[in-house]
Parts: sequence; structure tokens; C-alpha cells
Amino acid sequence: MTKINHISGKGIPVVGDDIDTDRIIPARFLRCVTFDGLGSHAFEDDRASSAGKHPFDLPQYQEANILVVNNNFGCGSSREHAPQALAKWGIRAIVGESFAEIFFGNCVAIGVPCVVASSKIVQQLQAKLADYPQAAMTIDLAAKQVTCDNLTFPVEMNEGSRQMFIEGTWDNCGQLIADSNSIRTTANKLPYLNWQSA
Repeated sequence: MTKINHISGKGIPVVGDDIDTDRIIPARFLRCVTFDGLGSHAFEDDRASSAGKHPFDLPQYQEANILVVNNNFGCGSSREHAPQALAKWGIRAIVGESFAEIFFGNCVAIGVPCVVASSKIVQQLQAKLADYPQAAMTIDLAAKQVTCDNLTFPVEMNEGSRQMFIEGTWDNCGQLIADSNSIRTTANKLPYLNWQSA
């Protein structure tokens, strides 16, 4: 199982309230069989309309892995492709004012923590990243804080999800693999299965 306590790297600010899942990954990209390749289409339409000025196109943010957003991020349809597209682009955690509930749950399912901070804190982080894109950034889930260069702020996450990341129980596949011996033992007791050991 994969425990996630700290996420470190660089940040990328995407400013605006109510950025919905269709803006994160337009509906025409939902026909894919796997999520591979979705990263290059994250914010596709926003990027096209901004003539190369969208943060996901700017060279100074190309190595970023922590997204900083505003209020009600990930609202709209419940497509799991939205967090998948962000993760495939390279995002490993998100700091925001608030998140749509289903988007948040889809992020937890793929190991992308979404932490909440006040509007004032988020705006300070976005301003810092705009002025200093190379700033080192860390989210500490155990301490419930985010650090960006010389700034340190408190962040929140519902306790159940936070513990899932810290303990590694967010990773359903990892839990199955970790318990493979118990699964085999149970399967061998079932009269309707002819269990074949791998």
C-alpha cells in the first residue's frame, strides 16, 4: 500500500471559481479506452482560447506537480477523467478553497490529495507562484500545512480522507495485493471456485 504523507515540488496556479470538469477535460476526450494520453488535453479549450498564456502552457510551470485553485473546483459532471487528466499531466496534489464532492472523491481514489485553505491563503499562494514560479512547495498531510518558499499556512482535509492517505488505505488495489494470501485462503474454502495459484 502507498502511504502519502508529504507532496513536494513546484506549484502551478490556475485562477478562477467554479472551474468545472468539462473545462478540466472536455467531453470529446471521454471516449478514450484508457486514461493514457489525457494529460496533454487537460484544460484543452481554455488553453486554446488563451493563445499560449494558460499556466499549463507556460514554460515556467512545466515541472509543477501541485495545483493551486480557487472555489468549487471540479464542479459539474462527475467524470473521473478530470482528475485523471490532471494526474497524467503531472499533478500530484491540489490546494484549493473548496472542491466539488465527487471530484474530491475521484482524486482520493487515484491518490491525489486535495487540501482546503482560506480564500486569502490561496490567493497569497497563487500570487507567490505567479511572481516566483520556481518556489519550492510542500504539502504536509500529517501537520496539515502547506509551505511555499518562505510562506507556511494551515490547510484542512476531512479526517477520514486524510487518514486514508497517511495510512495508505486510499489504495484499493494496493490493499488487495497486500492481502493476497488472505484472499487465496478464502478462495480455497469456497466450494464453487477451482482456485488456481498464480
